[in-house]
Amino acid sequence: MPLNRKRAGRVSSAGVVAVVLASAFTLAAAAGAQTKPDEIKQEAAGLVHTRPNPQEPVPQSVETIFLTNVAQQNDLNDIQTDLRNVLPESKIYGVASQNAITLEGTPENLEVAKKLVADLDRPKPLYRLTYTITDLDGGKRTGSQNFVVLALLGQRTIFKEGNRVPIVVGTVDNQPQNTEVQYQDVGLLIDATVEGSPDGLTLRNKVEQTSLAADKSATAAQDPAIHQTVLDETAALAPGKPLVLGSLDIPGTTQSQQVQVTAELVH
Repeated sequence: MPLNRKRAGRVSSAGVVAVVLASAFTLAAAAGAQTKPDEIKQEAAGLVHTRPNPQEPVPQSVETIFLTNVAQQNDLNDIQTDLRNVLPESKIYGVASQNAITLEGTPENLEVAKKLVADLDRPKPLYRLTYTITDLDGGKRTGSQNFVVLALLGQRTIFKEGNRVPIVVGTVDNQPQNTEVQYQDVGLLIDATVEGSPDGLTLRNKVEQTSLAADKSATAAQDPAIHQTVLDETAALAPGKPLVLGSLDIPGTTQSQQVQVTAELVH
């Protein structure tokens, strides 16, 4: 009988652990904590530290990143939009006058922003566009000229060659000294924009040829008559391969001009 009383008064270690675990589960449920049972067991056994207060503010940092290859406002806007989509919790401001972006966010987000900017702010490919204009008379070649322009990907390039012709547009009180004059460009105009990627280029192109005519203007004898031909189109380009854009007929003659372009990557 004494032996039985001694066993009845002993509390096993397993029972103590069970009571501690039950108390831990009860406290967690009362506080509304969303904690996994394994984590509660570890906390009750003193194996993990107490979780930080989720209400504590995360430290924020401010940094300005300067862009080195931005040539126009759209480039800055595109990078700024990309950063805002990837890091919506950060504050991002573009400074167009400085080609810079200022960010406020966690140190981790600022590191991500730096990597994105490094990937996006790269030098744009530069292409050499060689225009060959061949003179034809009755279908026979009589000569040709080459014109070379450099074009950055996505940016407009304009080339002009010729003269500026004065045109009288009016006078004030019929006084010759008060004559108003405007100038008209006469000659060759090339307006080109290269878009796409090295694997698939697109050329938005306008070639305009103007020249003085022998006859006079019907509205004013002192004004010249100007002949004009325009080729305006968009075409796919393969680097290194010539492409015939079209032909320009010269009004009042049997002559025409064939326009060909070749694009070559410079860097």
